Amino acid sequence: CHDCGKAFRENNTLRRHQRIHTGEKPYQCSYCEKSFRASSTLIIHQRIHTGEKPYKCTKCTKCFIPYVCHDCGKAFRENNTLRRHQRIHTGEKPYQC
Repeated sequence: CHDCGKAFRENNTLRRHQRIHTGEKPYQCSYCEKSFRASSTLIIHQRIHTGEKPYKCTKCTKCFIPYVCHDCGKAFRENNTLRRHQRIHTGEKPYQC
């Protein structure tokens, strides 16, 4: 990346990364006004609107969605990861240098 020097093995990964610097969000939700840098993030976000629950328990018939950020729609497998991610939106910096 010419902006930050980060290296990528695949060109499409570099292009997706560069959207962080350009602010480009080409994937727009058809249900609301939110846009996203990656199509995968859009798909996860749209589950908020559709109610899709793609994860099925192997021990019973229940379906569920992982932990979802209500600010941006990004989903996580673990609650701790979601809480850490939400600091992006809140600006919280719990650790000191």
